[in-house]
Amino acid sequence: MSDNLDEIILELERYTQENSNDDTAFFRLGNAYRKVGNIPQAIRCYLSAVEINPKSPAKEAHSMLIDILEFRNTDLYNP
Repeated sequence: MSDNLDEIILELERYTQENSNDDTAFFRLGNAYRKVGNIPQAIRCYLSAVEINPKSPAKEAHSMLIDILEFRNTDLYNP
């Protein structure tokens, strides 16, 4: 599966370089990066999509990703 995602990422990177106003492509690229665990690149892509289209679903994806990164369960640290 990772090989397929790597190919998808390469194609979407090429596409977004030539079509820098396609928010859907940046959203999909962000999703691909998230799936392979490259969170900084996923965030970059989501923010690019939102910059192009503030109503992009990337806005919610970015928000959810940030919530996950900021999540802390203090009960695990203080039993």
